[in-house]
Amino acid sequence: MGIELAPGNNQIGTFFEEFELPAEVVLIDSFNTTKRGNLVVGIEQDDYFGRTEATGYTRLHVDVNKERPTPEAFLDSMFFDVRVISVDGENLDEGKTLNIYRLTEPILDTAYYSFDKLMFEENPIATGEFTFGEVKDTIISLPLNEEFREDFFGKMKRGLEFQDLFLFRDYFPGVAFKGKEGDNTTLGIALNTDTKIATYYHYPGDTASTLYEVSTAVSTAASSRYFTGIESDRTGTPTAVVTEPSENYSTGPKVGLKAGLGMMIKLDTSPIDSFLDTLPGVTFNQVNIMIGEVDEYPEGQTAPQKLSLYFTDDSNQFIESGTSVYFTVQADGQSQVFTNEDGDEVPNVSAPAAINFDSEKGSYNQLITSYLNAVYRGQLLRKDWLVYGGFVSSPIASGQDPFRQSLRQFIVDKNKIKLQVIYSKVR
Repeated sequence: MGIELAPGNNQIGTFFEEFELPAEVVLIDSFNTTKRGNLVVGIEQDDYFGRTEATGYTRLHVDVNKERPTPEAFLDSMFFDVRVISVDGENLDEGKTLNIYRLTEPILDTAYYSFDKLMFEENPIATGEFTFGEVKDTIISLPLNEEFREDFFGKMKRGLEFQDLFLFRDYFPGVAFKGKEGDNTTLGIALNTDTKIATYYHYPGDTASTLYEVSTAVSTAASSRYFTGIESDRTGTPTAVVTEPSENYSTGPKVGLKAGLGMMIKLDTSPIDSFLDTLPGVTFNQVNIMIGEVDEYPEGQTAPQKLSLYFTDDSNQFIESGTSVYFTVQADGQSQVFTNEDGDEVPNVSAPAAINFDSEKGSYNQLITSYLNAVYRGQLLRKDWLVYGGFVSSPIASGQDPFRQSLRQFIVDKNKIKLQVIYSKVR
């Protein structure tokens, strides 16, 4: 009602616009890797990120109530079993090496970050080479060396070290898992009852071995304390300019994101303001953020499957709400704001948008129509974005976060990060 029904009046026009979002890279400050889902172990090398090495550190737990072998027992064999839950790398039909070292300093009851590392013995207590092929979830067994076996089994039979957890930690502070230079492969290792030292022994007259386990789990539901340390040598690469955390850097015509290392992409969203200023009285029908097509990556490697868009400013930090929850772009079709108990309209935090990877197209895409409508109506203040390779809800969140559980990455041309907008207006 009220529309003038005359030819040529009030025609509805539908329009399409596409524009780029300027991009740079940012290295996260204070990247906590303590008990974040799994250990990351391996060495990767490429022309953009340089050399990245992930070393996994963990305690082991001894059950002081478990029956252990007596002095009459004979050792049959001893292995370090490792539950591998993910494999990313090149030439997975070739052998890949895992080394396990005994720590010479303890893992403390404190928070550890990606830049932390611990001292360990020069020679590994176990080494194994494995061909994974298509297998990405398996248990591998590494034989422990003779010197370690004899000492460990001797303490197991006669020592006080296996009668008290703290004495055990003094004797055996834990282990470090390391990959091999040139393998260009990263493993995700789960710390549970499957990752353990398995000791098989028998008594005179036995026809079968008995198993005694010292695992990386405190119980079936809880792991021992662990963390992943990351070392990065970006010398001679575009990312060599990235020297300080929380600073944004231009790396030439490309930008990249690398999990584990903590390297994110910062998007300058000011072109949104410039675009909206030209549009009086419109309705946004569909708004899509597209990243890619990303650069081709080797067979056997996997790109991060989901990205999140965190609000940021010149600090290049995630912006928090008053309840210490991070603000992100919310899922399409969900409310982008809500009215709090004080009657103020504030950004919503309950339904973060996931920017999904399309493996066939080699790009990340997601609708953010509701977000742009909220900015256009003045409900949301437009902020720049940090593109993060997973999701963490708050500074104190301790749950699973894919960005801390691998070295997965992607590299993309800057001019392939765009907003695609379909809108309508009366003309």
